[in-house]
Amino acid sequence: MSTAVVPRQWQDSGAFAHGIFLAFFVLLLLCGCGREQKVSQEVPDGWREFLGTWTAAGNRSVMQMSGSRRTSVATFKGSVALLESPRPSVGFRSEAIVFNDSATGLIGRAVWTDENGDQAFSELSGQGNAIKNEIKGTFVGGTGRYAGISGEYSFAWKFLTGDEDGVVQGRSTGLAGRMRFGSQ
Repeated sequence: MSTAVVPRQWQDSGAFAHGIFLAFFVLLLLCGCGREQKVSQEVPDGWREFLGTWTAAGNRSVMQMSGSRRTSVATFKGSVALLESPRPSVGFRSEAIVFNDSATGLIGRAVWTDENGDQAFSELSGQGNAIKNEIKGTFVGGTGRYAGISGEYSFAWKFLTGDEDGVVQGRSTGLAGRMRFGSQ
């Protein structure tokens, strides 16, 4: 994973960085509007395929190891927008905790919460580094309508901003997967 460096003159302007993040998020939503494509479909045995975008901000602590090896622990909060119809939900609030080691890969846990408070839980794994940025999620259960959910998704992560204090913002690219609900 690479980190974009915020110019020194912008570091004192948290409002500017927040404004940039908001403008980018609105642009992402607008890019998905007005398209008449069927990007979600139910497949046999109740599987639902989906595409979407995950944006988040949070904090990351980095520890330099020997040579070029780095480890980090990060917490993120943001949103997941599934741009399909029919879709499992219009959007989710998201939370994730991730441990990344440039030598051994990434592991993490994520929670997606819909507008009714129902949650889908997933485990994250992958490479998650600048050379091989492949992250996979596996649904492992949930609450409410997501109780008994199963499925998987994958994406790459791109950091949009980052500062010396560990505050980071980023988004997914190529978020795609499938899910099946446990009991209807």
